Amino acid sequence: MTSPTLKPQPFRSLSPAVMRASTVVFDSLADFARRKERQPDGYSYGITGTPTARELEHRIAALEGGAHCIVTPSGQSALMSTVMGFVRGGDHLLVSAACYGALKTFTQKWLAHFNVEVEMYAPAIGAEIEQLIRPNTRMICLESPGTVTMEMPDVPAVIAAAKRHDVMTMMDNTWASPLGFKPLEHGVDFSIEAATKFFGGHSDLLVGCISMNDSGYYATLRETQSILGQQTSPDDAFLVMRGLETLKVRYDAQSASTLTIAAALEQHPQVAKVLFPALPSDAGHAIWKRDFTGSGCLFSLILQPGPERSFNAFFDSLKHFAIGASWGGVHSLAAYYPAPLQADRPFSLTDQPIVRLSIGLEDTALLLADLTGALDAFRKARESAD
Repeated sequence: MTSPTLKPQPFRSLSPAVMRASTVVFDSLADFARRKERQPDGYSYGITGTPTARELEHRIAALEGGAHCIVTPSGQSALMSTVMGFVRGGDHLLVSAACYGALKTFTQKWLAHFNVEVEMYAPAIGAEIEQLIRPNTRMICLESPGTVTMEMPDVPAVIAAAKRHDVMTMMDNTWASPLGFKPLEHGVDFSIEAATKFFGGHSDLLVGCISMNDSGYYATLRETQSILGQQTSPDDAFLVMRGLETLKVRYDAQSASTLTIAAALEQHPQVAKVLFPALPSDAGHAIWKRDFTGSGCLFSLILQPGPERSFNAFFDSLKHFAIGASWGGVHSLAAYYPAPLQADRPFSLTDQPIVRLSIGLEDTALLLADLTGALDAFRKARESAD
């Protein structure tokens, strides 16, 4: 008896495929000749992505509540690509003084030499930004809260003013992520995320993303991605997709731990001020409570005035916090921003050094004990200097 012929079972997996490519091939010369007509979603060369990148873009757009998304090699490249896609010589660009440092450097040291008028504005601005808008203002760059000093702008008020003058807006939303704030729902044109941070979640990749609703803006930025060569590795795109699977669980756990630690440190005698909008004592708390639904894992400290060696003592005594400038991963990090850096910044919040902390998934009590020990070392170094 002949056994029936069985069709091969279709292959399916819970894990997305990783498709690598530089060259994209076509079935016919006619298809090759018309490849540009398939943009911005089609494939013509590896720079603009493979199906792996597209799948990540679709997932991020859904998370952001947007229609389109473009992934780039880093959060900084996402910021720069957005500006480069639309700002031209003769334009006026408004940039928050609390924006990511590399974006400020790029606008002030590069774009300014291309006849772009770059103006820094106070990070906690609201409706008064309308007074800064000029006839040639092209874009407003926001970050909420600020990268290091955590100021909270009134985003809806800024957006309302921008729309009255037909000015584009972009916002770095990495601190809150779309789980805590959705810029597009508040009228922001471009929501920028450093997927390196919360989305990836494990400090082992560099990816950025730009989400938007306007199809014309999307086409322009897809072309910008191609012209600037802002290709994202399919392997990194896969790792971000894997990170997204646990994003909410990590975000909720890290946010809860961060709030506990920040509230405890606020009571410590060696802490002059905690910069964290989720705390009722913070100057931006009312805006955070009105607009945000999450608080993330990042906050900053201003310690009591002390010599440089007291800060060295603080950092050198840490056992469970690694010292590093990034954040958002499962491992806790501490970073240092010295006093001269604060003094040189427009609209500076303080003339004192700032310690920035990223809270990971380690035990909350263990992390708090580590910080308490570091603050004790800080105190002893201060007292020995008297």
